[in-house]
Amino acid sequence: MNLAYIPSPSHGVLYLGPIPLRGYAICIIIGVFVAVWFGNKRWIARGGQSGTVADIAVWAVPFGLVGGRLYHVITDYELYFSEGRDWVDAFKVWEGGLGIWGAIALGALGAWIGARRRGIPMPAYADAVAPGIAFAQAIGRWGNWFNQELYGRETHVPWALHITSAEGGRVPGYYHPTFLYESLWCVGVGLLVIWADRRFKLGHGRAFALYVAAYCVGRGWIEYMRVDDAHHILGLRLNDWTALVVFLLAVTYIVVVGRRRPGREAVVEPALASAGPAGGTEAVAGGEEKKPAAAETVADAGEKEPGDAGEPGEESPEDEAKPAKKV
Repeated sequence: MNLAYIPSPSHGVLYLGPIPLRGYAICIIIGVFVAVWFGNKRWIARGGQSGTVADIAVWAVPFGLVGGRLYHVITDYELYFSEGRDWVDAFKVWEGGLGIWGAIALGALGAWIGARRRGIPMPAYADAVAPGIAFAQAIGRWGNWFNQELYGRETHVPWALHITSAEGGRVPGYYHPTFLYESLWCVGVGLLVIWADRRFKLGHGRAFALYVAAYCVGRGWIEYMRVDDAHHILGLRLNDWTALVVFLLAVTYIVVVGRRRPGREAVVEPALASAGPAGGTEAVAGGEEKKPAAAETVADAGEKEPGDAGEPGEESPEDEAKPAKKV
């Protein structure tokens, strides 16, 4: 028996009167809030408008939930459609089961739709929300702790996870807390993207690609430790192959885009940049304001001293000395 370990909650659901509060759902909701809040701060720092990230998230989050659930159900279809199973359980998202690969893929589609409706460049938006997504994943993984799922091999380390439930084929005992490993890894990924973005001025989707590549590295070794049932191809779990392929794609994107379009986007909200604030000023990159040409002409005229040559409506001494021309 381990003297030190991480206990599992006895229940994954708390009831507020007749309303069930499920730990898994609460973690997902908190993660989404953090991703939108932090993404909004980064978007404003890039020259965007407050609220844009939330507006696009209205499209991205539902798409992401559907995509995550679809990936899980498709890759673990036997849990819902094999003999003795109830296919209705495929819709019970609150019981766990969201594949990050499907969530990111379909969530990106939803974000693209939202960004297109607002005229926002999708790569710039992805760069802004990338660290927040990593932090959201870190929080969301604690939902697996509430459900006593996604743990690794049996171990006796002081930080072992104590599984007490025997439902769903679980064997009570002490296991590697892979949910915790991935949560900590995602925090590190988010910090890495923030640092690299400041250091190298990443733009045009490269910060998001770095997040994807770094996450895949961690997911690879964490997935290898898990003991839950999964499909295997050539001795590796399906998610390991997915992480490998996605990692190569992300690295290729970083290299190619880095050569073709180095640096960052000068403007992240074209509509905001072209339609300046009230008063006839026009916003330009860098937060400065440019006056219309007509306003500049009036201002320049007002700065001239009375009696300057060329002042309209006044004659210079030379003009007064000249005889008037006959017409």
